[in-house]
Amino acid sequence: MALRFGIMALQLEALVPPGLPPGAVMSRLFTFDHAALVRQLHGYGFDTIELGGDLVLFLPQTFAPSAIESLARLKEETGVNYTIHLPLWSSEPSTPLEPVRQGSVTALLEMIRAVQPLDPEVYVLHATGSLAAEFYQMKQLGAGHGLIIRQFQANAMESLRVLLAESGVPSRRLAIETVEWPFELTLEMAEQLDLSMCFDTGHVLVGFSGPVEVFDALERCLPRVAEIHLNDGPWQGPDQVIGYGKDHLQIGAGDLDAGRLMDTLVATDFQGPIIFELTPTEALGSLQHLRRLRPDLFA
Repeated sequence: MALRFGIMALQLEALVPPGLPPGAVMSRLFTFDHAALVRQLHGYGFDTIELGGDLVLFLPQTFAPSAIESLARLKEETGVNYTIHLPLWSSEPSTPLEPVRQGSVTALLEMIRAVQPLDPEVYVLHATGSLAAEFYQMKQLGAGHGLIIRQFQANAMESLRVLLAESGVPSRRLAIETVEWPFELTLEMAEQLDLSMCFDTGHVLVGFSGPVEVFDALERCLPRVAEIHLNDGPWQGPDQVIGYGKDHLQIGAGDLDAGRLMDTLVATDFQGPIIFELTPTEALGSLQHLRRLRPDLFA
């Protein structure tokens, strides 16, 4: 069975190439062509492209109707598939502050509606954001810690219910990601709302999801995994030291047993996209590493 490898479109070097004069930066951003970037990434051999919703924060034209039309034409022409990583910067669907929570849901809904003409295979979502992560790490809260993070979870679930009801997206096309939040609570949300999951290997390796080993976590949620973010990173080890900034390494540069991962995905007939959240150079280097490990899968 052929595994399906893809790459993210949120490429900072494509937005602002190294060495670009400061005076040319704004002009570059205003003339940025989303479809042209996707065509370039597809040209490297990636048939699935994850569109990054956070581009809308600074470049609203990237998801304007005309840009969506260009992306749709490209899909028809080349057969490229899309997944969508819904916005996470400034979004906090789990916050206890209701106006912010409602605004986050509104922003997510606007993105879903904008990209629906592309018929994305998966919508990836951080159900909890940076505020939830901050409270998750506040161990000094003592006995109240569990109650507080459960409140964040309840808020996230309410946001997800509204998002599903108002968007009309089937629940299994919405994949909540393993982020800096307890793995058990993420899996609970997916099970209770019948959601899919996006399993980020780097996030789990470096300890974002708590004291859970990557293959134990994968085994528990694999029936719900609709997409994998394939990144390397250092295993957190027994001291539970979180590896901030080390969760998106090229495959082979960390502790991921990539051969075992591919064996697991093949054995379980995984058919979803496997997305490198890396630069093109890193992604192609990762593919070379995987070919060396399992050449029969690339024959």
